[in-house]
Amino acid sequence: MEFDEYLKEKKIDPKKFKSGEPDQYTDFKRIFDQIHPNSFTQQKLFLINNIRRHYKLEEQQEVKKPSAAKAMRPKIKPLKPKTS
Repeated sequence: MEFDEYLKEKKIDPKKFKSGEPDQYTDFKRIFDQIHPNSFTQQKLFLINNIRRHYKLEEQQEVKKPSAAKAMRPKIKPLKPKTS
């Protein structure tokens, strides 16, 4: 996984982040390239949240997936009392 893909997954615009804070971007990229993405997330979680607020990725129009057809409920006929 590339660092820019990771940022997009975390809803951070990589272009805005790189132009706004180039030193921090390069530092994060260097660390990200050395460790697993999950470890990076755990180490930098609070910083990632602040960066997300400043360099929010513009939401793209997502195509809605058609929902599965609703399952039909069985029709239950009322029971008639037995007459003996």
